[in-house]
Amino acid sequence: MSSDSRRVRSRRRRGRAFALSLAVVIVALAVVGLGAAALGTAQGPRVTDVQVDPEAAVTASGSRLIVTTTQALAPVDTAQVTVEPEVAFTVDTSGRTVGVQFARPLDDDTDYTVTIADVRGAGGGQPATLTQTFRTPAAQVHLLQRGDDGDTIFRTDLTGEEALPVFTHAHIEDYRATSSHLVVSVRTDDDRAQLLVMGLDGSDPQQMTLPGDGVVSNLQTADRGDVIGYTFSDASLGADGGRESLLFTASLKSPDADPTAVEVSGADPRVAEWRFVPDTDSILLLSFDGTLLLTGPTGEDATALGSALGIEGIARGSSVAVVDRAEGLVDIDLTDASEHALVEAEGLGPVSQVTPVAGSGTVRTAAILGDSGLPVGTTVALVADDGTTRVLADLDGADAVLQTCTSPSGRYAAVTVAPDAVDNPYDTYLLPMPAAVETRVFDLREGEGADPVVALSGFAVSWCQAPVGS
Repeated sequence: MSSDSRRVRSRRRRGRAFALSLAVVIVALAVVGLGAAALGTAQGPRVTDVQVDPEAAVTASGSRLIVTTTQALAPVDTAQVTVEPEVAFTVDTSGRTVGVQFARPLDDDTDYTVTIADVRGAGGGQPATLTQTFRTPAAQVHLLQRGDDGDTIFRTDLTGEEALPVFTHAHIEDYRATSSHLVVSVRTDDDRAQLLVMGLDGSDPQQMTLPGDGVVSNLQTADRGDVIGYTFSDASLGADGGRESLLFTASLKSPDADPTAVEVSGADPRVAEWRFVPDTDSILLLSFDGTLLLTGPTGEDATALGSALGIEGIARGSSVAVVDRAEGLVDIDLTDASEHALVEAEGLGPVSQVTPVAGSGTVRTAAILGDSGLPVGTTVALVADDGTTRVLADLDGADAVLQTCTSPSGRYAAVTVAPDAVDNPYDTYLLPMPAAVETRVFDLREGEGADPVVALSGFAVSWCQAPVGS
């Protein structure tokens, strides 16, 4: 037998052996794969990744917890999900992930547990329960203090012991805060209006483009998108006319861009009061002629909602506005224009301010009437949707409540007070304030008679969605 023939047969034997070995390996891998798949199916879906931003969750509605698993999932229903502490939410399922979106901002400094029960793979198999816990950070707020040597915006926690100055200017009219920016309304040395946008720590201030030389007022921010709005009047208003109290919006991401006018066709262009509608691009405005209008972001597709005397507010995560009509205070659902009278509060006197609370209820400021029927003090109270009333504070007649605001989640109420109002002179700003002002913060989750969490020197706490008096 030739050597060539032996080499050929040897190669054939090696080839058969390799093929046999390869087949064995493929079969083994298949067995392992099937075993792993069977084990995974037997165990049910398991968590491989979790995404959540606790800091963003306390400042705005719509934050999400996203859980990624080892398997493509069958659709998860809201009935399978519980959130503790309780908060409204929606659920969506896509591939290997399930998302839980919170309908309103979460409480600060709180452990949240999300449990998703009976989670199954798209192909069936054993169910699993997925549980995730995260903690939100403690609240941080900004606050404005005016002084003889200049005005300062501070950032502080709710102890008041960690206050840090973040921006100082000779004349700060007002400011608002978003999740990532401060926008500050100032007057220059030559008494011109400016809007400055900067980081929350006061860094990188940039001047925003205004409609012209004039007066900026009623500064507000949308819950999302770093959008602001304000009313503007020309400095040269006089007998020959000029722009008066016109509404403009602008993006903090494009400070050099021209602002956008909000113009409702056929309506009085002058705006007395207005609010951004949470979680939408809509605007609720009250014109000078008393017409209440719900519009798109530039005034398009406006819906007339009758006449009104004022807009009290819209809670974060809500589409229900509290509006003052000639016949009294009403709730208006802005999704369908339905309305009903605001629930009567138990034991409260005449109400002067109403602040809607995220989740439910309102904070109301009311007069305490003496035996003569005249006011002798002021009550600030939390009123539940059924009218049940819990007093937060009673102030004597010497002190004046200037504004109430609530934190994004509705956990806290901030009550701005001018102590000894008769002997507490106002400054000469376009938005005048008393010389001495303090903001008292109450925890609305506490019981009757609880002391304030803290009393902070200053006003315009960054929870406020509108200026004092708006």
